[in-house]
Amino acid sequence: MPKAKKANQYDDPSFNYLNYWDGRDYENAAEQIALKRLLKGMRFKHAADIGGGYGRLCVFLKDYASKVTLAEPSQQQLDIGKEFLQGHKNIDMVLTQSDDLKLKDKSVDLITVIRVMHHLPDPSKSFAEFKRVLSDDGILILEIANNAHALNRVRYALKGKGIPKDPVDIRSSKNRNDKEIAFVNHNPKTVIKQLAHEGLKVEKVLSVSNLRSPALKKVVPQAVMLNLEKAMQKPLAKSFFGPSTFLLIKKAS
Repeated sequence: MPKAKKANQYDDPSFNYLNYWDGRDYENAAEQIALKRLLKGMRFKHAADIGGGYGRLCVFLKDYASKVTLAEPSQQQLDIGKEFLQGHKNIDMVLTQSDDLKLKDKSVDLITVIRVMHHLPDPSKSFAEFKRVLSDDGILILEIANNAHALNRVRYALKGKGIPKDPVDIRSSKNRNDKEIAFVNHNPKTVIKQLAHEGLKVEKVLSVSNLRSPALKKVVPQAVMLNLEKAMQKPLAKSFFGPSTFLLIKKAS
């Protein structure tokens, strides 16, 4: 089997992912609303946040797991994480990547994969790895950069086209080369089929970041946006309305 290509794009010293989240409080809170809804009443021995950057969600996951592992392919992100997570016990770090995880078989009972799929044009190897390290009764929460969201459906319809089944490269034409980081949006229905092929079954769906808009954030108070977000996530799930789709997944019996 060929060695996995290193997913170390975030080692670029000119890019600080911690700073990227400045001004994105709504998006961060919307994701936590979704996670709270999906994990309500649950407790885990070991959670792993795959591709978790500097550990943005690891502190949140501590409320649900006795031990949390930040599994991240960028050493630069882990270095930032050492400072960000300073003082938080029971969070460890592993330099690894989604298609070649340095974790033992069935060693994790909660896996979260948030804002990673847009870097995976072909996620099949990663899905196989998630299944390998997930305990038999464990839970995988996967976030998809959704190409089938409501606004895109209008855009495609105006062109007389349907939503593509395959991932869509959203990079600019000058950045579409092997040296630049992959950036794709996925069709959720295709991803669900890919998961099934690897023996993973989707049990719950949420539509997330439904009000993601710089214009809205300027005129609507954040508290109002988050109350609306909370109310919208379940009703809009079946239509894949928002730009982000959250899936709760278990191993198929």
